[in-house]
Amino acid sequence: MSIEIRKTLVQIETTLIEGGRAAPTPLKFFSAFAVVKNPWAGRGFVENLKPEIHAAAPVLGELLTRMIIEAVGSGEAVEGYGKAAVVGLDGEIEHASALIHTLRFGNHFRTAVGAKSYLAFCNTRGPANAPIMIPLMDKNDEGRRSHYMTIQTSIPDAPAADEIVVALGASVGGRPHHRISDRYQDLKDLGQDVANPAGV
Repeated sequence: MSIEIRKTLVQIETTLIEGGRAAPTPLKFFSAFAVVKNPWAGRGFVENLKPEIHAAAPVLGELLTRMIIEAVGSGEAVEGYGKAAVVGLDGEIEHASALIHTLRFGNHFRTAVGAKSYLAFCNTRGPANAPIMIPLMDKNDEGRRSHYMTIQTSIPDAPAADEIVVALGASVGGRPHHRISDRYQDLKDLGQDVANPAGV
């Protein structure tokens, strides 16, 4: 195998009540994790990360995407999506970034859910049981603030110092009772061109 995987897990979270009120439609979070051996651990400073990226990222992208889709039931049902990695204390932030910031990883998920937006992301370093935060955004509309959410969890025994936790997250639904406008309304209120927000 191109990457040593110690274990995988899937988590499903359902929010039925928010702000003291029942959610009209329960919000569901789905997350899939792979705890893997850091392929650069114990090798000192590695200048060229590409060989390991090319070998490992497609395997992880395909595996985690399949886990998410099986949990959700279909790619079409996914509304929000994101990715994350946490490298153990003996690794570099660059090692966490390397496995998720490549099309060889993300395109598996993007294609499976029919997305147009970029994958929201978080890459951090920490010990076992460190917070794992997977930021989400609408898969087709980066300005849809109802789907700006974060899945936060942890794995009691991961990452070990020489491991990386790699994760994908998805939502079915947005925040219950969301009451803030989308980015486009802000642009209109500020007198900016919604089609050309940078003014160029």
